[in-house]
Amino acid sequence: MFTGLIEQVGEIDGVRQTSAGRELRVRASFSDLTTGESIAVNGACLTVREFGTGWFDVAAVTTTLERTTIGDWKKGTRLNLERALRPGDRLGGHIVQGHVDCVGIVAAVERAGDAVLVDLSLPSSIEPLFVLHGSIAVDGVSLTVNELKPGGLQLSLIEYTLRHTTLGDLKPGTRVHVEADVIAKHVRRLLEPYMREASALDCLADFSLEH
Repeated sequence: MFTGLIEQVGEIDGVRQTSAGRELRVRASFSDLTTGESIAVNGACLTVREFGTGWFDVAAVTTTLERTTIGDWKKGTRLNLERALRPGDRLGGHIVQGHVDCVGIVAAVERAGDAVLVDLSLPSSIEPLFVLHGSIAVDGVSLTVNELKPGGLQLSLIEYTLRHTTLGDLKPGTRVHVEADVIAKHVRRLLEPYMREASALDCLADFSLEH
């Protein structure tokens, strides 16, 4: 589990295909990693396979590649990094699982005073999981929904976020990892049977009126 508060920005130092999948070597300054620990890399929870001074290796299997942008990463790609939450740590962001729900596309980036507004296009299937001023993780960064828009939503990025994450590099067309609030996902799942029942009753009512 993570919080969406980025500890540092790393960089891809090498990519290769192995029996473990697409293996990535990431340059980072973590000094006390352990083999097998989880680390959120641009919001995707990956397992540390090996590590050394100033680097660690992770790998992404086919299913992960299909659901993320990891297949596009290459030497020099900058990445948001966060190690797993420890008991007793402050939960300064929100509960982030490191499970990418979809890939969003940046539709627009606009400076607005001391903030940068980013419009994000999302698949219609995930839109109901977001509410105004609710939580969202974008490339692993815990953010607040600034505005709901047709086909997506808007983010408002403060100067600190722009300087300490990769989000300052966003531009129209950029593909990003999106994770919805886990509480919203569970609530939606629990309500699905009742929503289907309500939909069936509506259809029955419409049929009765027409006949």
